[in-house]
Amino acid sequence: MSLLLVTHRACLGHSNGEGHPEEPGRLRAVLAALEGEEFATAIQEQAPRATEEQLLRVHPRHHVEGILAIRPEGDDIVMLDGDTGMSAGSAEAALRAAGAGIAAVDAVCRGEVRRAFCAVRPPGHHAEPDRPMGFCLFSNAAIAARHAQAAHGLGRVAILDFDVHHGNGTQAVVEADPTILFLSSHQSPCYPGTGLESETGVGNVINATLPPGADGEAFRAAWRDRLLPALEGFGPELIIVSAGFDAHARDPLAQLRVREADFNWLTAEICRIADRLCGGRVVSTLEGGYDLEALASSAAGHVRALLCA
Repeated sequence: MSLLLVTHRACLGHSNGEGHPEEPGRLRAVLAALEGEEFATAIQEQAPRATEEQLLRVHPRHHVEGILAIRPEGDDIVMLDGDTGMSAGSAEAALRAAGAGIAAVDAVCRGEVRRAFCAVRPPGHHAEPDRPMGFCLFSNAAIAARHAQAAHGLGRVAILDFDVHHGNGTQAVVEADPTILFLSSHQSPCYPGTGLESETGVGNVINATLPPGADGEAFRAAWRDRLLPALEGFGPELIIVSAGFDAHARDPLAQLRVREADFNWLTAEICRIADRLCGGRVVSTLEGGYDLEALASSAAGHVRALLCA
């Protein structure tokens, strides 16, 4: 069983405005890096649109309808906050980005593949139940987790987030739900200012904070010593990864010094745990990463590890 790669051209049609770091070139860089012969065995699938029912498992109706109603004309951009914009193609991109995780969960839970990677944008982990923010419109990873439970009857789902910024939106969705474990490493202090280690939900949230300047060894230690043992203790039936690569030393939006080898190590460790606990089932979805060269090489290494681990 190979790896599933889920993407859609509509994700290139989303724009936050000229000069914004979350721009279509990010996805182009990732897809170009995945065109090599070593990825030829990956099964490619076009992301479906998430349905209203699937979105409503995480977001209230007014949020879903409000986002989907914003359809600017021409090159106009509607700014939802200081960081998050919508263009003519944004609503369609957001539906496909959320739908990619759903399609990946379906394939993994049906046993068609063991692993899946969703090469999509906009990202999702900052989108709170009733508020878009931080470049994010819908909470893609949380939507995928709730779909796994509703459509496939899974009892325990883990969401692992190694983006350099705390996934405040994902945490807001799941922090009162003991059936979903949320594990995050992130820089602190840093945007969005959440993710303190004192934030533990109902015992299902563990935040491992890293100070500015922390390197790959500190990143590995956070996962090896705190987060991965908690994952093993939880015993997930599915692992969902919020794969942000902006902890990379080259990234312009933060100050960690993680490298490709560190992301590769963590991906391989996640896959080994998945093999032991949940039949190898891992669904990964792209979050941040704003240096195009670092993003491309890191994402390629991540997918390589998903394929080979």
